[in-house]
Amino acid sequence: MRIEELYNEAVELLKQLISTPSLSKEEDKAASIIQSFLHSHSIASHRYLNNVWATTNNYDRSKPTLFLNSHHDTVKPNPQYTKDPFNPIIEDGKLFGLGSNDAGGCLVSLILVFLHYYNQRNLKYNLVLAATAEEEISGKKGIEAVLKNENFLNSVMWNTEPLFKDWIGIVGEPTKNGPCHC
Repeated sequence: MRIEELYNEAVELLKQLISTPSLSKEEDKAASIIQSFLHSHSIASHRYLNNVWATTNNYDRSKPTLFLNSHHDTVKPNPQYTKDPFNPIIEDGKLFGLGSNDAGGCLVSLILVFLHYYNQRNLKYNLVLAATAEEEISGKKGIEAVLKNENFLNSVMWNTEPLFKDWIGIVGEPTKNGPCHC
């Protein structure tokens, strides 16, 4: 897929997510949009609660893994919000709408990176994508639930492996527009 096509797909997916209210604990419709997007590209995905994850097509358990994660829940619109929070609009080359920055833009970028590499062979790393819920409230049914989920664990590692050995993560979350190293 060409960069222009990826860009257009990213913008359209982000517009769909902005148009769909996804307050913490109410992310079911956003999770369905993400899962439908992946399926429209013939990517098998898994869902637990309102969390969606997938592994690249050529997943090789002997290779290290790059974990791509961001969330799709939002907070309630601030009363000072001057635009319709659920109407995605582009002004001066910027897409506005609730969740566009925290963390829809990050999430959609990670999804499209995953899509770009999904079928590529001979990657040095596995890619695992996780679009998770309840980040805004540090909820127990988001990333924490995914990382403990038996279906997730079975899809990404051998039962004899130490938990998440040889994993590194990229978490899409705005941090004053700079990288955060943990």
